[in-house]
Amino acid sequence: MIVLGIETSCDETAAAVVDEDGVRSDVICTQEVHAEYGGIVPELAGRAHADKIVSTARVALDRAGVTRPDAVAATAGPGLMGAVLVGLCFGKSLAAGWGVPFIGVNHLEGHLLSPLLEPDPPAFPFISLVVSGGHTALYLARGVGEYSVLGQTIDDAAGEAFDKGARMLGLPYPGGAHIDRLSDQGSIDAFSFPLAMKHSGDLDFSFSGVKTSLRQKIRALDGPPDEACVADLCASYQEAI
Repeated sequence: MIVLGIETSCDETAAAVVDEDGVRSDVICTQEVHAEYGGIVPELAGRAHADKIVSTARVALDRAGVTRPDAVAATAGPGLMGAVLVGLCFGKSLAAGWGVPFIGVNHLEGHLLSPLLEPDPPAFPFISLVVSGGHTALYLARGVGEYSVLGQTIDDAAGEAFDKGARMLGLPYPGGAHIDRLSDQGSIDAFSFPLAMKHSGDLDFSFSGVKTSLRQKIRALDGPPDEACVADLCASYQEAI
């Protein structure tokens, strides 16, 4: 079976073609419109998806050499409502036009099951750490559709902590890539950050404390941090996250 998958839950318009042998094509259009705001603007995200969804899906089908898939799948949530609706409505329309089945997908389940597309996939049961832009959670997967939450964030997700930390350090959006790049030049032991899971007694995550600690460390410096200090802050901050 050949499936066209569509994902528009947040700030990336994506389409992929998958069959029994794996991924035949995978096309991602990252939205740059949010950079000047230092974070995702939901209304702009929805409009950008509407602008790019047709071309993104067309390129994915062309690269896979497919004109009509056997089914269409699209993210049905969770995510930004306006963004999700773009891909969901587009996917349903394609399926109706082609006369093929449509499958709405929980995109966190998609993350959780994505290792099954690897050449050497894990066997059930397995533990899955899902670290998406707005979600951070630990699951026990017993089978398809059989999941138990072992722990989850009680405030921000890891991705949000990266973006907000980068904003404090004056780095461009999206922050994760810039923090990761600078971390290679710094020391993970230069600064100490709180680790919420270490002493909590459970498997829940919290990133509010590490963000507050970063802000306090920046304010305690004698003036703006130089390049070496920023690299050390990035390395230690990323290590804590």
